[in-house]
Amino acid sequence: MTHFEKAPAKINLSLDVLRKRNDGYHDVEMIMTTVDLADRIELNTLQEDRIEVSLWSRYVPNDERNLAYKAAKAFKTKYNISKGVHIKIEKVIPVSAGLGGGSTDAAAVLRGLNQLWNVNATIAELAALGGTIGSDIPFCVYGSTGIARGFGEIIETLPSPPPFWVVLAKPDIGVSSKTIFQKVNVDELIHPNTNAIIESLYEKDFAKLCANIGNSLESITVSLHPEVQRIKEKMVQAGAAGVLMSGSGPTVYGLVEQQSKAQRIYNSMRGFCQDVYLVRLIG
Repeated sequence: MTHFEKAPAKINLSLDVLRKRNDGYHDVEMIMTTVDLADRIELNTLQEDRIEVSLWSRYVPNDERNLAYKAAKAFKTKYNISKGVHIKIEKVIPVSAGLGGGSTDAAAVLRGLNQLWNVNATIAELAALGGTIGSDIPFCVYGSTGIARGFGEIIETLPSPPPFWVVLAKPDIGVSSKTIFQKVNVDELIHPNTNAIIESLYEKDFAKLCANIGNSLESITVSLHPEVQRIKEKMVQAGAAGVLMSGSGPTVYGLVEQQSKAQRIYNSMRGFCQDVYLVRLIG
């Protein structure tokens, strides 16, 4: 049996770090939406009780360190599945980019195995299982648009944003979320106006959304990687209405209403850094 699953990237419309918890994690509040830049997951049942992962990437392991592998293992354990699975990942989303590439692959595995093996778990159950593996996985299980709270495991769905184009630009570096969070001092952070962003989604107000997007981690990543700030400035100069770093970075996105303008910004960024994408919202 074979099952295919799409694993779309996410961008953060907001990322706020509220406090450090006693367990060492941070309580966060993040509004995210999915975009049409996606990995492709192929799942094939194996009669032998083992998990195999195949992909071509210099930067992503294909063993038990891979989040998709961990998701399959957690799923098999949770639902007492004795069959095995071969997971083929076609990577399109750049790695360590702040776009949730590993998390969305793991989420796609959870959704896909649920269908492949007719387990009939609910989305909420799959999201809770994903939360035991990584903080972005619960949102990626749901997809669309939503706010994640706690360490990322509490998900509330939100209306989709008004339609717009997204230009993504990633410098030729990778950023570790763990490294960035280790440098967080909550008292020194700039906190985005989360309520105003939620209002803009309900009102379908593009200008209000662009005026309020914000990321508490951006200043930390920029201090370590100044090229992120240079990409932001270049994208603002090119005319994007809302410009922000996604996740812990280093990818910067620009929000643009008109396709022709988005194409011009995409072309100008192509001369500035290597990994540039022009995508639509699917959230």
